[in-house]
Amino acid sequence: MIDIDAIKDFRSIYAETLIELAKEDPKVVVLEADLMSATGTRHFKDLFPDRSINCGVAEANMVGIASGLSSQGFIPFVNTFGCFATRRAYDQFFLSANYARQNVKLVGLDPGITAAFNGGTHMPFCDIALTRVIPDLIVVEPADGHAVHHLTKALYSHKGSTYMRLQRKGNPIFYDAGQTFELGKGIIVRDGKDVTLIATGAVMLEQAILASKELEKENISAAVLDMHTVKPLDKDLVLSYAKKSGAVVTCENAQMAGGMGSAVVEFLGEEYPSPVKRVGIQDLFGEVGTVGYLLQRFNLTSEHIVQAAKQAIAMK
Repeated sequence: MIDIDAIKDFRSIYAETLIELAKEDPKVVVLEADLMSATGTRHFKDLFPDRSINCGVAEANMVGIASGLSSQGFIPFVNTFGCFATRRAYDQFFLSANYARQNVKLVGLDPGITAAFNGGTHMPFCDIALTRVIPDLIVVEPADGHAVHHLTKALYSHKGSTYMRLQRKGNPIFYDAGQTFELGKGIIVRDGKDVTLIATGAVMLEQAILASKELEKENISAAVLDMHTVKPLDKDLVLSYAKKSGAVVTCENAQMAGGMGSAVVEFLGEEYPSPVKRVGIQDLFGEVGTVGYLLQRFNLTSEHIVQAAKQAIAMK
C-alpha cells in the first residue's frame, strides 16, 4: 500500500503506482526517452528490467514502439517532458496510437509553468489544445498525490490511449485517502452559489481555492471544481454549477486557446449561455523563472482569479 501523504513528489507516487500495477499485471511496460531520473521510474527499471525500455532521445520513435507493443497486448506507459510528449511525437501519437486504436498511456511531465528553470522551450502550454482534438482520447491532469495514484490506475484500466499532464515536483494534498476519482467526473472541492471556479491541475486548483477564500471575505460565495479530466469534460457538473451560480471562471496552467476553458465555453455556448471568464496563458511563450514568479508573470494568481470572478459576476 502506497503512503501517498508521506511521498514528497508526484513523480514518485506515479512510479510507485506503476510498480504496484506491474506486480499484478505482466503486460505493464514502461518506456523512457533517457529521462528515468527526471520521471522517477528508475526504481521501476530496477524491479522490472525486462519491462523497462530506454528509447534514448527519440520521442517519436518511443511512441511508435509503444504502439507496436500495444498491438501485441502490452500496456505501455510512455514518459517524457510534456513538450516532447506532444509537440515532438504528435504525429506518431495521433496516428500510430490513436488512429490505430491502440492502448498507449502517454505521460507529459512538467506541464506549463512547472517546467520553471527549464524555460520556454520546455513549457508545454499548448499540450491540452493539441490532445483535446484527438478523437476519443482521454486527457487528465491530477491535482494532488491521491489523484495521481488513483487516476494512473484508472488510465491503466481504460481501454484506449490516454494523455496525462503530470507535475513532477511537490505533493500538495487537497484530498484524503477516502476520496474517489472517476475519469470524466469532476470533484466539488468547495461549494458556492455566486460564481463557480473550475480548475485543473495542482497549480491552479491551489490558486482557485485561495481565490475562493478571498472572495468569501467579501461575502461572495465561490464554488471550486476540480476538473481533473479535461476530456471528456464533466458536462453535467459544469451545467449544474453554471445554472446554480450564473457565472463561471476557468483556471488552467495552459494556453487558453483550445484548453480546458475553451471546452467549457464551447459547451456552455451551445447548451446554456453563461458569463465565463478564463484565467490561463494568453497567447504567450514560456520563460525561465520560479513557479511563483511565473504565476505573476502570466496572470495566473489567486488575485487574478478574484478579479475574473468579479468580472464574471458583473456580466450576469
